[in-house]
Amino acid sequence: MTANTSLTLADALKQTAANMKAGAPYQWGHMGSCNCGNLAQVLTTYTMAEIHTFAIESREGDWSEQTAEYCPASNLPMDKMIDILISKGLSFLDLKNLEYLRDAKILSHSSIQHAPLHYNKREDVITYLLAWADQLEQDVLLAETSI
Repeated sequence: MTANTSLTLADALKQTAANMKAGAPYQWGHMGSCNCGNLAQVLTTYTMAEIHTFAIESREGDWSEQTAEYCPASNLPMDKMIDILISKGLSFLDLKNLEYLRDAKILSHSSIQHAPLHYNKREDVITYLLAWADQLEQDVLLAETSI
């Protein structure tokens, strides 16, 4: 991931957290308003309802299961959505980890004061998003200073 991609993704993570703090719809079991769904709304032009519809039209399962079944040649709406997210700097593992708030590097970040985080609790998702954004920014800064 390039520095520009990392910083763009960090900005999207912070915007997602801000939207959620401001009361954006959040429901872990809804593909368009869950952890990944809220981020997908920021990184794409799609609404919560459109993202949820893409998932239902494609296959069963949450974001983790959708990424496991991903096929770039399928032309399924959800696979096209995943393509967009990958082009924005996310990996399959990032999406799986975001859905369940389980990236060890992010969880060890100093801004996360309590443990464990609950993947279906709005405040914990916001905490995770902000820690991830901060981690990406720190990684870019570290890379720039080591050149």
